[in-house]
Amino acid sequence: MPQGLRRGLTLDQVEDIRARSGWNSLPDTTSSGPFAILIRQFSSFLIFILFVAAGVAIVLGNWTDAMAIGLVIALNAALGFIQEWRAETALAALKTMLSPKAMVIRDGQEMVIASRELVPGDLLVLQAGDTIPADATVSDCVGLSVDESVLTGESVAVGKNIKSPKLFTGTAIVAGHAEAFVTAIGSETEFGHIAELTGSIDTKKTHLQKHLGRLASQLGMTALVIAGAISVLGISLGRDLSEMLMTGLSLAVAIVPEGLPAVVTITLALGAAAMVRQNALARRLQAIETLGAASVICTDKTGTLTENKMTATRIWTPEQTYSVTGTGYDPAGHVEDSDKRRVRSRDDVYLGEILKIAATCTHANLRRGTDGWTMTGSPTEGALLTLAFKGWHPPAGENTVVSEIPFDSDRKRMSVLVRTDEDSEILMKGAPEAVLSVSTQLRTPTGTKRLSAEDLASIRQAYEAMAGDGLRVMAFAERQTSDQTIMETDMTFLGLVGLIDPPRPEVRDAISSARSASIRVMMITGDSPVTARAIAGQVGLSVKTILTGKDLDQIDDTALAERLHEDIILARTRPADKMRVVSVLQAKNHIVAMTGDGVNDAPALKQADIGIAMGIRGTDVAREAADLVLLDDNFATIVAAIGEGRRQFSNIRKFVRYLLSSNAGEIVALVVNIAIGGPLIFLATQILWMNLVTDGVTAVALGLEKSEPDQMENPPRKKDQAILGIGGVTLICLFGLYTGTASYWIFSTLLDSGVEIARTTAFTAMVTFEKVSVFAFRSLHLPCWRIGWLSNPLLLVAFVVTMAAQVLAIYWPPLQQLLHTVAIGWDQWAMIAVLGLPLLIVPELVKTLGYFMSQRAR
Repeated sequence: MPQGLRRGLTLDQVEDIRARSGWNSLPDTTSSGPFAILIRQFSSFLIFILFVAAGVAIVLGNWTDAMAIGLVIALNAALGFIQEWRAETALAALKTMLSPKAMVIRDGQEMVIASRELVPGDLLVLQAGDTIPADATVSDCVGLSVDESVLTGESVAVGKNIKSPKLFTGTAIVAGHAEAFVTAIGSETEFGHIAELTGSIDTKKTHLQKHLGRLASQLGMTALVIAGAISVLGISLGRDLSEMLMTGLSLAVAIVPEGLPAVVTITLALGAAAMVRQNALARRLQAIETLGAASVICTDKTGTLTENKMTATRIWTPEQTYSVTGTGYDPAGHVEDSDKRRVRSRDDVYLGEILKIAATCTHANLRRGTDGWTMTGSPTEGALLTLAFKGWHPPAGENTVVSEIPFDSDRKRMSVLVRTDEDSEILMKGAPEAVLSVSTQLRTPTGTKRLSAEDLASIRQAYEAMAGDGLRVMAFAERQTSDQTIMETDMTFLGLVGLIDPPRPEVRDAISSARSASIRVMMITGDSPVTARAIAGQVGLSVKTILTGKDLDQIDDTALAERLHEDIILARTRPADKMRVVSVLQAKNHIVAMTGDGVNDAPALKQADIGIAMGIRGTDVAREAADLVLLDDNFATIVAAIGEGRRQFSNIRKFVRYLLSSNAGEIVALVVNIAIGGPLIFLATQILWMNLVTDGVTAVALGLEKSEPDQMENPPRKKDQAILGIGGVTLICLFGLYTGTASYWIFSTLLDSGVEIARTTAFTAMVTFEKVSVFAFRSLHLPCWRIGWLSNPLLLVAFVVTMAAQVLAIYWPPLQQLLHTVAIGWDQWAMIAVLGLPLLIVPELVKTLGYFMSQRAR
C-alpha cells in the first residue's frame, strides 16, 4: 500500500466527515424507556373501564370506592412496570454486539478509539479475535478469515482478500490480519439495514393481549348495557334517582371483574420469575403464555441447534477409517479405529502424520483456563488442533515453522515449511480438490506409491460420503524437501478429516418433547442444504423436502404454504425469506415461535408471534427484537417455557371463569332484587370487597396451580380459542344462577329480621359460595383427588385467609362501619353452610364421572 494511504484521515477530516455522517451507532430504541413501559401498563381496556368506574364513584361522592379502584389500577401498573423494567435492565447487561474499541490509523499514527467514533474513510487495523466495528473494504491482508454467521447463518468462516474485500459490522476475524477502509457506519451498514428492516415491523400484540382485550370489550359493553337498562327501568318505575345511579354503579362494578388485570399481572409476573430461574427471561409478561400456544417453532441452526464450534468427527486414510469422540474445543475425547479401539499418534504412523499437520499447519491456539478450554483462531483450525490433542500428538515447537503460504480463497489450501531432525518437510492442508491437484503420491501401509485413477476414485468416494453426511472435509498431504522454499508440487496425499458444527446434546430430547406436544419444529438456516439435512438427522427432525432461498423466489405464497405442511427444512435463506415463512405460517392460523441469535434472525424474531433470542451468543438486535431471551442459549429451555406457557394460559382460563362466575352470582342476585323490589341486597362497597379483596386473593392462588398431568400430551390450542368459549359461558351461568338465587333466597328469608341482618348474611353467603366454588375451578376436567387436594397449599391458605377476612368484616367494628355490616348468629352460618356444600360436592362428582368415562374410552 502506498505510504500516503497508510496515513489515514487527519483529525480535521474526521470532524468534517462526522458532521455529515454522524456517529457509528444504531438509533436507540425508545420502546425500552421507563416512561414508555409505564404508559404501556395502562393500555388495557379493562383498565380503562376501571378509570371510568372510579370517575363515576367520585362524581357520586363515593370516595372509598374510588380509592379502592385506584389502588387496583396502581397495583397492576406497578407490577407490570417492575417486571418489564427488570427485563430491560437485564438485557442491557447482556450487550456484546459491537466491539467497544477499534484500532485506526489517523495522521499516520495507530491509535485505539471508541468504535462509535469511526467515520467513513477511516483506516482500520484488524487482527484475529477482533469484532469488525463498521462495514469496510480490505486494502491489505494476510491469511484473513472472517466468521459471518451472525449475518448469514453459515458456520464456516469465509476467506477475505483484495478480490473478495467486503467486511461487515458485527462479524469476527478468526484468522489473519488486515487493514481496511471504513465504507459505512451505523444505520448505513448491512447490520443497520437489517436492524431497520426489524424496526419496520409494527410492535405486535401477544395472543393473550388480544383475547383479554376482546374479553374486556365484551364485559365493558355488557356492563354499560345492563347497568344502563336497570337504572332506566328503576327510574321509570319511580325509584329514587340517586339510588338507581348507585344501583347502576353497583351492577357495573359487579359485571366487570376489577381484580382481573391485577390477578393476570401477578400470575404472569410470578410465572416470569419462575422462568428466570430456569434461564428464560420474558421481556413482556404475556410472552411465555404465547409460547404455550405455539404450533410451530421455526429455529435457526447455527448456535441454536448446534454449538457453533467446529468439531472433527471422522478421519479417513487408505488403510483405516477412524471416528473421533467429544465435541467443541475441549480435548477430552479420543480417536478410535473401526474396532472401537482407542488409537494415539504414536500407535499409528499414518494417523500420526495427519495429526502432526493438524497441530503444526495452523494459527489456532487452545488454552485451558478456570472456565474450561478456550480457542482463538479459525474454527476449522481450532477443531483440527483439538483433534491433535485428542490423538495425543505433541504440540508444535515455537520455531518449528520456517515459512508459510497462507490459505486463500483461490488456492483453498495452506502450506508450511518445518524443520525436521534430518531435513525439512512441507505440510499441507486444504480442500480435497485443491490438495489432490498438487498431489502425485499416496501414502499406503506398504509405502508410498503413485496416485492412480483408482486411488483418486477411492478418495473422491470417501470425500463425497463425508460431504453427504454434512461434514466439511479437509485433505492432508506432505513432502520431504531439502529446499528452504515451499513448492506446492509432488505432494504425498495422506488422508481426509471430516468436521461439523455438532448439535447441542440436549436438542434431540427437546425436539422429541415438542413433537409429543404436537408442536412442529422447522429448521430455517443460512447454511448449505447438505449440512442442514445432516444436522436435522442428528437432532431427530424428519426431512422430506429442502427448499433454498432461490427456491422460495420461484414460488408464490400459496405454493409455499402447501410446502410448509410437509416435513421441510429451509437452507441458504436470507432475512427476508425467514420473515416470509413466518408470515405464511401465520396466515394459516399458526402461532409461530422463532428462535435465533444473529442479526439475520432479528426481523423474523419480531415478525413471529413470539421471538426467542439467545442471551449469551445473541446480538443486541436479535435480543431487542425478541419476546423471550434464553439466558443459557439452551434450546431445551424452550420446551420448559412451552410447559410454563400452557400452565399459565390454563390457569388464566380457570381464574377468569372463577371470577366471572362469582360476578355472575352477584349480578343474578342484584337483578332479581331490583326486579322484585325492596332494599338493595349488596352495597357498592360490599361488591368491591368481594371482587377486589376476597376474590382477588383466591384468584391469584388459583393462578399458581401446577401443571396438570396430561398438559404436555395435548396439541396446542387453536389460535382462535377464546378464554371463555361456549363451555365457559355455560359454566359461569350455572354457578351464577345457583349462587345468585341462593344468596337472594337467604336475603329475602331474613328480611323480617331486619335489612342489616339480611344484607350481611347474603353478603357473607356470597363470599362463602365464591370461596367454596374455587375448588371446582382447580381443573376444568380433572377432579381434585386426581390432581391432589394438597397440591396447591397456597390456595388453601388463601381460602382460610379470605374467610378470616370475611369474619372480621362482620364482627370487627372498623370494617363493620366501612362495609355497613352487623354481626350474624350461628343460625345464619348454618344456612350458609348447607347451601354451600353442593358447590363442593356436585362438581367433584361430575368430573369424577367424566374422568372414568374418558379412561374407559382409551
